[in-house]
Amino acid sequence: MQKITSKAEFQVATQSPRLTVAVFKADWCGDCKFMDPFMPDVEEKFKNELTLVEVDVDKVDDVSQELNILGIPSFVAFTDGRELVRLVNKLRKSREEIETFLQRAVEVYQAIHK
Repeated sequence: MQKITSKAEFQVATQSPRLTVAVFKADWCGDCKFMDPFMPDVEEKFKNELTLVEVDVDKVDDVSQELNILGIPSFVAFTDGRELVRLVNKLRKSREEIETFLQRAVEVYQAIHK
């Protein structure tokens, strides 16, 4: 997962016509660390449909504030600079919840690009 370290990098990633899902995290976040063991498998499963990028809310806090990311870990899907769907709350996310959200993001993206 590419790590986004600036607002400019974030804008480049989310301006892509490809479905891009930003994963908002922080090093100190226990619920974020809970996802670390299974996220490479999730990323592999969806590699043909989307790109996952990691946004550290402490390092790129201006983006987090602009998008009203109040809890982490959170997921926000973009294409062509537009937000499509989001899974934003402060609750721990299970692998099943994340995969369900990513599948929904793919469906929304496909509906737009028909």
